[in-house]
Amino acid sequence: MAKVRTAILISGGGSNMAALIAAARENDYPAEIVLVAASNPGAGGLGKAQAAGVRALPFDHKSFDREGLERAVNAELEKAGVELVCLAGWMRLLSPYFVDAWRNRMINIHPSLLPAYKGLHTHQRALDAGDKVHGCTVHYVRQEMDDGPIIAQAEVPVLPGDDAHILAARVLQAEHQLYPHALKLVASGRARVEGERVITDAPILLKPN
Repeated sequence: MAKVRTAILISGGGSNMAALIAAARENDYPAEIVLVAASNPGAGGLGKAQAAGVRALPFDHKSFDREGLERAVNAELEKAGVELVCLAGWMRLLSPYFVDAWRNRMINIHPSLLPAYKGLHTHQRALDAGDKVHGCTVHYVRQEMDDGPIIAQAEVPVLPGDDAHILAARVLQAEHQLYPHALKLVASGRARVEGERVITDAPILLKPN
């Protein structure tokens, strides 16, 4: 079966991008990473992608308005025959144009157990609330920030003595397992959207190692 041609959009170091690229090297993985695009030409993930043999394209968001940037990126996605988009730290709010163009073909990872803690500073907010469990979520992208049908989640414990930095590191380790798992479900057809729900034969909650 042909692998699903997948692009990853980043703005920074690309640690989740690297996890996806590593997973996609496996012969039986259903997605192929064919392109990485960055909204910041200084993004550290660009070098990691190139070192892994993946085409990497820098864009300078300062040279575009929001939709202009997205149209430039979209032109490259179309030229590369991309079928699925993964947001992995793309730190730009998306316009209706781009969200609609990739509806049900674009997924994102967020460092909380959505719908809790949309937006920024999720780890500190979990600590401030006294949560005993925190985690991360992969979901289909919708126009509202950090919203959309949930594909999979991973829980991590909040431990005594945690600060936001320590908790963030624990969640990031879970993200590196969750995102390849979720992409595999989507690319293989084991997860699909019906209405605003994900239909899958896999458990929604992943237990990270």
